[in-house]
Amino acid sequence: MTRPLGTFYGIGVGPGDPELLTLKALKVLARKPHIFAATSSKNTYSLAEDVVRCHVNGTQVEHLPFPMTRDSRILKEAWEKNARRVLTVLQTGRDAAFVTLGDPLTYSTFGYLLKTLKRLEPGVRVVTIPGVTSYQAAAALTETPLSEGEETLMVVSGAQGAARLRQALDQTDNLVLLKTYRHLDEILAALEEKGLLDQAFCVSRCGLEGETVIQDLRDLKGKPVPYLSMIIVKKKGKSL
Repeated sequence: MTRPLGTFYGIGVGPGDPELLTLKALKVLARKPHIFAATSSKNTYSLAEDVVRCHVNGTQVEHLPFPMTRDSRILKEAWEKNARRVLTVLQTGRDAAFVTLGDPLTYSTFGYLLKTLKRLEPGVRVVTIPGVTSYQAAAALTETPLSEGEETLMVVSGAQGAARLRQALDQTDNLVLLKTYRHLDEILAALEEKGLLDQAFCVSRCGLEGETVIQDLRDLKGKPVPYLSMIIVKKKGKSL
């Protein structure tokens, strides 16, 4: 008789403050599933693991390495290998959980892992537990409404610089730009072209040690920012 598969949980742990985990996430972690967390293939550090550490009572967290590359072949190999590792745990009948910063289905490694796992084992039961996103936390920190009335809101990745930023700014009232650390000067130049430097601000490491809010983006020109940095643009004027 084939043993039933365990359930796979995708748990969003929020932006960094352990108190922002949902009650549902805490209830799942209290059942002591096999916990996985993503790391870069170049190190063994996981911010998501740090967030849940005080809630898991010493339960071991297994790292799944994911390479920081745009090479699709290398990425697919990593997704496949890690999905197969998760599946070996589920095949024992034990539940497994993948903890990830922010929300599991918003710019998260979990999405790729989920699709690969379902391809390998279509019958697997998955429960996704949403988490507070970094930009929701940043809006709360700065008391900034992300959108009001009939205003629109767009969330854009800045990983490739200002390539999509200019077009996005023409199509929305409010914009959240994530992953700004690598091409910041290019992004600032695009905002300056649009006359929006004074309607934007930057939040780095929201909810974590070293949290900062920069109201004047001109102060960032030519300077590095932390990996976890975002820019929020309010075309009708910021409230800071």
